[in-house]
Amino acid sequence: MNVPLRVMSVFGTRPEAIKMAPVIRVLAAHPGIDHRVCVTGQHREMLDQVLSLFAITPDHDFNIMRAGQGPAYVTSAVLEHMAAVLEREKPDCVLVQGDTMSAFAGALAAFYAQIPVGHVEAGLRTGNIMSPWPEEMNRLQIGRIARLHFPPTRESGDNLLREGVNPGQVLVTGNTVIDAMFEALAILDSDPDRRAAVEAQLPPVDPDRRLILVTGHRRENFDGGLDRVAQGLRRLADRGDVEIVYPVHLNPNVQKVAAALLTSHPRIRLIAPLDYLPFLALMRRSHLIVTDSGGVQEEAPSLGKPVLVTRDTTERPEAVAVGTVELVGTDTERLVARATRLLDDPAAYAAMSAAHNPYGDGHAAGRIVDRILAEFVLPPAGV
Repeated sequence: MNVPLRVMSVFGTRPEAIKMAPVIRVLAAHPGIDHRVCVTGQHREMLDQVLSLFAITPDHDFNIMRAGQGPAYVTSAVLEHMAAVLEREKPDCVLVQGDTMSAFAGALAAFYAQIPVGHVEAGLRTGNIMSPWPEEMNRLQIGRIARLHFPPTRESGDNLLREGVNPGQVLVTGNTVIDAMFEALAILDSDPDRRAAVEAQLPPVDPDRRLILVTGHRRENFDGGLDRVAQGLRRLADRGDVEIVYPVHLNPNVQKVAAALLTSHPRIRLIAPLDYLPFLALMRRSHLIVTDSGGVQEEAPSLGKPVLVTRDTTERPEAVAVGTVELVGTDTERLVARATRLLDDPAAYAAMSAAHNPYGDGHAAGRIVDRILAEFVLPPAGV
């Protein structure tokens, strides 16, 4: 291999960084690949701590984040910066992950430059372009642009085939978030000093109470949904035998609801967003998780934690099908009823916590890199 294959990874948020970290590690270690990391800075502090944890040094950092940024701004800012970087670097392939504005704009910029795109975590669908918004449309558009598709599950791969994607360009890999979680937990468990430092960042929880971990940030829940979830959380905290810990997202819409409805309850702890390792440690400590996060839906089954998802739809139906995740929407009564069942019925809890994780075995990144090499470097069989 005389000329290295030039691959560029583009991402901008903490979830993307987590899920791309294992791929970046494999790409960087391969002697036949010249890899570049391009971060948009769609997130800043939350992104930087993941870069530090996984020792990722960006070759390009657009640093676009600004207060009140919306999808139109992020898209235009990424496009503007990407055009110059792609012209200078001339990669053979651009990798994007998931469904963010950074992923969509990165793929679109590569398309404009006529550079092939590989889509990590491809094929997720709800069938409703407004839920989640704008992520569902982002996924659809990236799917039209991408040359290589790396769906995490057979179901997501089937979605692509139904949309007419060439089967030869689709490889079911598992989800790289499982690779990343295993790597991060290995870091945590192998270093006693780091583990102690992480534990020190976590809020004290009464050992006689079961911990409910909560996250919430979806835009489609801003118009009343977060309020209804908060009312349900107060009712659950009123039980007396649980304690709720809620790392509150930095979005002002989320902060406003949490401050107004949850600050006064003695068994609800509102804390600042956690770095990735402390959040994993808190997930392991929890009894039950209430979230609208896609990544948490993927990670929690490997930790044996039941998940109640405060969304009406999910592009990750596999965990619902095997029983580790349940959609409860933002209806207060439904949330309280389903959480109460898990808290009061040991058989129901055991059934959800014992179900297996359908999202992977921790080896997705290697499969992705092997397929990229097969596409762009290795000769066809028999040649």
